[in-house]
Amino acid sequence: MQTLDFELEGPYIELNMLLKVSGLCDSGGAGKAIVASGAVQVDGVTELRKTCKIRAGQVVTIDDIEIHVQPDAR
Repeated sequence: MQTLDFELEGPYIELNMLLKVSGLCDSGGAGKAIVASGAVQVDGVTELRKTCKIRAGQVVTIDDIEIHVQPDAR
């Protein structure tokens, strides 16, 4: 399984935008479509809310890729 670390720059990021900035899709709209398809899990639970707020400490999984959301290092 491939692991990506994402450093959060604020209190949260919307799920569809996390997929975009992580390079897993080309746009926020494409991210929304991926989430709507049921292919994304947040902390092991399938997430269908496209703009779900993802916060530090959460793990987002899509296919064989895990995104570990880290707090802002500043």
